Amino acid sequence: MVKFEKMEEIEIPKQIKVTLDNGFLTITGPKGETRRTFRDNFVRVELSGNKLIFSISKNNNRSRAILGTWTSITKLLFKGVTEGYEYEMKIDYTHFPMRVSVKGDKTVIENFLGERSARSAQIVGSCKVTVKGDRVTITGIDREEIGHTASNIERATKIKGFDLRVFQDGIYLLGGENSV
Repeated sequence: MVKFEKMEEIEIPKQIKVTLDNGFLTITGPKGETRRTFRDNFVRVELSGNKLIFSISKNNNRSRAILGTWTSITKLLFKGVTEGYEYEMKIDYTHFPMRVSVKGDKTVIENFLGERSARSAQIVGSCKVTVKGDRVTITGIDREEIGHTASNIERATKIKGFDLRVFQDGIYLLGGENSV
């Protein structure tokens, strides 16, 4: 039988409800619910009262790295379901005025560099995207989903075949994430 050594404890805040079922961690808070899978042969998560206990069986670099990643992800999920996250992006154009709108689960960019066909970017998960003036705001409870959505929007306006020093049109991330 493998012996697990307790390495890290995280106190669960009062307004958060946590359930752990066969490696699936479900965190519910005032802003919503999110899920993560934590499975590894050498790292284990246990729920004990109002604490999450992270244990490892092999004390090596790989196991300690996984342990650190899991604890930081859990803390970010706690912050997400209580406060939420927000990314802000700026619409920048010089040559052709572009129109950005949200249609369903896609962000649609029209008239980018005078193109006739619209470009689109997928909105990941339960993120909310709003466009106001030259700002695009992405809000949600899962920081990973918000980052993927921001990346999709920025990638949709990638310019190919033009001099990047002259054509600086696009939608760019401003300063990273903020708590709502």
